[in-house]
Amino acid sequence: MDLNLQITDMAGARPEHSTVIVNFVAAVRKQLMNSTCYVFSDNIQYRFKTDAGEDKAVIPDASINCRIKSRRGSSFIEAPRFVMEVLSDSTEEYDRGEKKELYRQQEIDEYWIVDWRRKQVEIYNLDYDQDGSPQYYLWETITERNKEELKIVHFPNLKITFDDLFAEVDIDY
Repeated sequence: MDLNLQITDMAGARPEHSTVIVNFVAAVRKQLMNSTCYVFSDNIQYRFKTDAGEDKAVIPDASINCRIKSRRGSSFIEAPRFVMEVLSDSTEEYDRGEKKELYRQQEIDEYWIVDWRRKQVEIYNLDYDQDGSPQYYLWETITERNKEELKIVHFPNLKITFDDLFAEVDIDY
């Protein structure tokens, strides 16, 4: 299988980037215990076929997958229902562009773009346009100002607070 891989320089990722991922996974993991869904951090690979027929492999920063039996080796081949990407200088363009487009094509229900530097969460919700094509629509941008509105839209029983998501991000490493 020929995979069209995107090479992204991840060297020097800031500890704050990882802290946000760990905070999210820690908050959600216990809530999903004994369910059919699992939360994964940034070590799980998904392989998809694009609308153009290309094979792509991506590793989201965090994902919630309810189709864990659909895998080949260590890679999942079915899309998760939720994906979170935490921005960094080296990946922001890719996360907002090619990755977001791939997630849209795979019809991933919810996509969060988290900017730890600005303490901001953009929540994108998948819906369909008049032609029946999947599209991402910005559901809400969450900041300190409206932090009580933070929620995982497609998993309404899961709770994570803005303060929990960004806990210890201000620590000097």
